[in-house]
Amino acid sequence: MSLEHIEHKLKIGVMGSASGPQTEDPLAREKAHKLGYEIGKRGHIFINGACPGLPNDALLGAQEAGGFAVGISPAFSEHQHISEYQSPHTHDMIIYTGMGFMERDVINIRSADAIVIIGGGIGTLNEFTIAYDEGRPIGVLTDTGGISNSIEHIVVQLCSREMPPNLIMDKDPVRLLDKLEIAIKAFPLPVQEDMRVRKLKRGRG
Repeated sequence: MSLEHIEHKLKIGVMGSASGPQTEDPLAREKAHKLGYEIGKRGHIFINGACPGLPNDALLGAQEAGGFAVGISPAFSEHQHISEYQSPHTHDMIIYTGMGFMERDVINIRSADAIVIIGGGIGTLNEFTIAYDEGRPIGVLTDTGGISNSIEHIVVQLCSREMPPNLIMDKDPVRLLDKLEIAIKAFPLPVQEDMRVRKLKRGRG
């Protein structure tokens, strides 16, 4: 079998509120857990930022379903990850980037075939804009607080951009993953770092 015909497991990155009111919302936590469980149940590789909050609720769901989980930590070491970042470390594998939050976000996103946003504040918005700029498939689990119900307003009204066809929104985790799996196949991952360079041929706006 040639290398181009080898099929790998899908890698789904889960990003969202690590702290704040969304992490205390029972509905958001339930949806996060259900999303993670569904990722694990489908045999996909689960990825998150090795952080607490909603992404960790999703991690617990993925582990409950027997899924393989990878954490992309901002820390330099396990000691720093636990003592300074005070983050969970129950993943099957944790990659210690030593890059801090913002640089870690880029590695997190580029390690996944698609990302899903749950709730979210400033940090999650940063992750969303990176994924958007790079043309990655994005799922937004709506009605989970934070920026989850404001994505279209941010993209269209505030930034005067288009809602791309690989940006999926749904309030149900199962339906969201169904749609995201279709988008992953329909819209291959970009081969350039910044899709705006090729598509828009203009400076950062």
